Amino acid sequence: MGRHLRHLRKERGLTLAQVAAESGIAASQLSLMETGKREAKLSSLQKLARLYGATLDEITAPVPDRRAQLEIELERLMRSPLAQARSLPPVRISPRMPMDVLEALVALHRELARDVAERIATPEEARRANAELRSRMRAQDNYFSDIEAEAARLLARVGYESGPLSQHFIGEITEHLGFSLHHVGDLPHSTRSVTDLKHMRIYLPAASSTDHEPRSVLLQALGSYVLRHSPPTSYGDFLRQRVETNYFAAALLMPEETAVAFLQQAKGQRELAVEDLRDAFAVSYEAAAHRFTNLATKHLDIPVHFQRVHESGIIYKAYENDGVTFPKDNLGAIEGQPVCRFWTSRQVFDVADKFNAFNQYTDTPNGTFWCTARVERAAAGYFSTCIGVTYRDSKWFRGRDTPERSVSRCPDPNCCRRAPEELTGRWEGHAWPSARTHAHLLAALPPGTFPGVDDTEVFQFLDSHA
Repeated sequence: MGRHLRHLRKERGLTLAQVAAESGIAASQLSLMETGKREAKLSSLQKLARLYGATLDEITAPVPDRRAQLEIELERLMRSPLAQARSLPPVRISPRMPMDVLEALVALHRELARDVAERIATPEEARRANAELRSRMRAQDNYFSDIEAEAARLLARVGYESGPLSQHFIGEITEHLGFSLHHVGDLPHSTRSVTDLKHMRIYLPAASSTDHEPRSVLLQALGSYVLRHSPPTSYGDFLRQRVETNYFAAALLMPEETAVAFLQQAKGQRELAVEDLRDAFAVSYEAAAHRFTNLATKHLDIPVHFQRVHESGIIYKAYENDGVTFPKDNLGAIEGQPVCRFWTSRQVFDVADKFNAFNQYTDTPNGTFWCTARVERAAAGYFSTCIGVTYRDSKWFRGRDTPERSVSRCPDPNCCRRAPEELTGRWEGHAWPSARTHAHLLAALPPGTFPGVDDTEVFQFLDSHA
């Protein structure tokens, strides 16, 4: 707004002294307002609007002048985490700075950001970022107090008290934040939703995907706005924002106060069950399992581990703070690693009963763990979602009396990585399989500020709907 005020003043050929004399606002105060160092009062804006022959809407509208736009962009770029991490010295943006110098500085900052984005777009960087993020999550028991507080404030604002979060309450939250919803059939294929911050619109697909619950997609979009996310400057930053928006959506769908009361009552009865949390708040089993990891250690004093495993045995998501040993690569990443075939998350695929949860004890080099798992279908195939705890804490869960038991000696390669000697003797040297390569593990990450999202496609989409 300060840049815009200066643009309007110069457009009319007025000096600070002349405006001060006409408006009654001290020249020093006008200067601070124009440089963004003092917030303008409504009464001051009304005086300036009359003096400049403009409306309040015009004063607060986007700046039309290219120089003003470049000044705003350069100021933002100089304050970015990337510029601070590289210790780039800021420059003073004055009205006398030549236009070509201003354009060159903006272009240099843009090129630096693009170069850094290309350098980090490797599978190694993705795995390293995943490992670092999981370490931070483990350090705080996967509990984010600031996000819980934001969600609680919104729920109180719309009058939520208990039970599943209805479409009515979600609509109230959306309206309270100033957004309107638009369901469209031409959403860019690389997106789940698109937010138009210029017109405060959220675009959602006309038909819901089998992989993403519609309420969660909308609440995640709102989460980026509520949590004041800025465009990610690294893949780690991108992952952190995804975790935070997912957490925000879960904190609204399964509010902390009511969910904790529900879980504490179940623990008191020794009847903890993920499917009960799912049913109580009308969410998916995976969402309930994720939410359980947020609340179990903080409020129930139960360390826990979580796995989401593809039918091929590859780990897609994982979290632990209970001492369980997951397979890791040399960077400490778990995603993309095959899980032991004797673990519950693998054994559940062979169970005939797909309606009820499958429970199993597994003896490991790090102790015995009790786990509960279910299989769900997604576009990429079947996935198991598994929650586990130490043997000591299994006493709080329904299903602790299961007779199913298994032994895992991993990471010993003789556990399940190597074929039995009898089979090896018969077939070694006589088999030549054609491997189905996981291309995403070899290729660079998709380019773009938001990896995998085609910026041109998104901007064209917004143009067509604006």
